Amino acid sequence: MAMAERPDRPYPDGVEAIFEVARRLRAPDGCPWDREQTHESLRPYLLEETYEVLEAIDRGVDDAKLREELGDLLLQVAMHSAIAEEQGRFNAAQVSEAAAAKIVARHPHVFGDVQVADAEEVLRNWEHRKVEEAARQGRPEETPLERVPAAMPALAWVHGMQKRAARVGFDPGSAAEAAEAVAAHAREAAVAPDQEEAFRRVGDLLLSAVTLARKLRVSPEDALRVAGQRFRDRFALMHRELLARGVEYRDLDPAELSAVWDRIEEPSPSPPPG
Repeated sequence: MAMAERPDRPYPDGVEAIFEVARRLRAPDGCPWDREQTHESLRPYLLEETYEVLEAIDRGVDDAKLREELGDLLLQVAMHSAIAEEQGRFNAAQVSEAAAAKIVARHPHVFGDVQVADAEEVLRNWEHRKVEEAARQGRPEETPLERVPAAMPALAWVHGMQKRAARVGFDPGSAAEAAEAVAAHAREAAVAPDQEEAFRRVGDLLLSAVTLARKLRVSPEDALRVAGQRFRDRFALMHRELLARGVEYRDLDPAELSAVWDRIEEPSPSPPPG
């Protein structure tokens, strides 16, 4: 895209703006730091920007903040595209076009004449289509679960694998049965005979908790994050009460600290993400 006639800024209008900025940063006379970056060195920034987008979504109504964080995430896409373009591998336009082609192919109910009953059928069709794609590309042994990135946080990773398994028909049990499994695994973990067995049983407990969350259509990652925020906020209230009383944590035994905790009203729950 040609540069827009805007002498007040060195980039074009629209979506191309950030991609042009990334190319300029990577140019021989660009920024020394940006020129040194590689796909590998940018990994932590990509992850950090992703989490900042998620945090902006969780906080809700601040459109300016969400727009800013989405822009920061888009910069990461632009940087990776610029690096690949310099190496003669692919460019930003090819990234966009390939993504569009893939999404069109996977939505024949939108771009073709396939009929679907509901969103669940869309997901089932999507998963079966990806299995077929893998087979055509010479990867017939690739399972749906292998396409869930193992680098994800553990709860989100397991949740993603379970959802993929359910979409191809492996989804045994009900929410009530999942709850019973959680209780059973908790009892087993509490009486584990050694550290190694405790490690295994706690893993089974968390796996069953993810199953229960999925059956209830709750994201375990989001639910735990919101619960963690409530814990943090309530702990801050307890901390302020101790400060007001001129008391330090070490001045109270565990039972006394628990009594202070119990007196503090739990903060109002945050709305679930999405």
